[in-house]
Amino acid sequence: MRELDAIITKYEELKAQNIGCVLATVVHVEGSSYRRAGARMLVDEFGNITGAISGGCLEGDALRKALYALEIQENRLVTYDTSDEDDAVVGAQLGCNGIIQVLFEPLDFASNENACEILSKASKMEEPVALSIGFNLDDRNNQPGTKMMVASFEVMASKSLNERILEVLLKESKRVLEENESSFVALELNGSQLQAFVQVLQPPVKLILVGAGNDAQLLAQQAELLGWKVFVTDGRPTHANKERFAGSCQVLVSKPEETLKNINIDTRTCFVLMSHNYNYDLAVLELLLDQPQLFYIGILGPLKKYNRMLDDLEQKGLQISQQDLAKIHAPVGLEIGAETPAEIGLSILAEIQSVLKGKQARPLKHRSTPIHDKEGTEFQKIHI
Repeated sequence: MRELDAIITKYEELKAQNIGCVLATVVHVEGSSYRRAGARMLVDEFGNITGAISGGCLEGDALRKALYALEIQENRLVTYDTSDEDDAVVGAQLGCNGIIQVLFEPLDFASNENACEILSKASKMEEPVALSIGFNLDDRNNQPGTKMMVASFEVMASKSLNERILEVLLKESKRVLEENESSFVALELNGSQLQAFVQVLQPPVKLILVGAGNDAQLLAQQAELLGWKVFVTDGRPTHANKERFAGSCQVLVSKPEETLKNINIDTRTCFVLMSHNYNYDLAVLELLLDQPQLFYIGILGPLKKYNRMLDDLEQKGLQISQQDLAKIHAPVGLEIGAETPAEIGLSILAEIQSVLKGKQARPLKHRSTPIHDKEGTEFQKIHI
């Protein structure tokens, strides 16, 4: 389950039981930090935490700040400076060297515009959405909080938003969706300033496993730990069933030519062909050609199997484009010395992640620049 979905599920439980809670969101990071802007955690009135805003160093103090915000029923912005080695709040000698802004929002169950209600709406979208979270670096001023969600054909905005600010945030939301990159803006209105984090929130990765063997069982479990949406399809009902694939995994029994019948392919969809049946995999591969939104096709097995598949497709008169060839990863996975099904699963998921993010899979120790890209963290000034 995705961390966001876990937070929403917990929120719904707390709402049903009328147990007060606060959403904490990292809204800006300057320098290094374990988590980046957009990390969230939910804190209830008894001190229980769902999600995380750091690797554990901030959660203790953040819990206290959340409970205080809940007590006074006000949004609060708290600044953590992990570059201060003598800071007893976050713990000495963390070595992160970052300044982290965390916004705490008490959640009003009576309002369908509170932060978690907006997040809940966003989490159900099967497309990227833009979330606008307003805050003020001068913590003496009002902290607006999560105010807007924008999708391609839908807008959910708080009625309390100033019309001019709403117009600017709507325009910025559409821009970040088009460029697929979150932004930070500083809005200047009548001599006062307001900051906003406009976050692009992506739907979960959709992983389709073609084949329901024992190795697919393990790979499905590993992918679910990442919060990916997993489908398993196979022609054998003895293998493709919910007894073998528990959890949220969707299991489909189908002939190879009907594989795409109940699957909607988008830009975050990837396939791994692992049926251990050459003809089944070949038939599905033929279906996947010329699917422009599909970003990854992995084929389990040796290189000679893949070359045979290309030859067979060519003999059928199919011309495979360079764009499709670039999507195919065969043999599937990264070269990490994987032998066991679990290791092979790790190899496959790591490769998919690297392709999805457009990153080279190499040791971080060979990177001469910071782990997280710093571009895009500056505030873009907008005069209203």
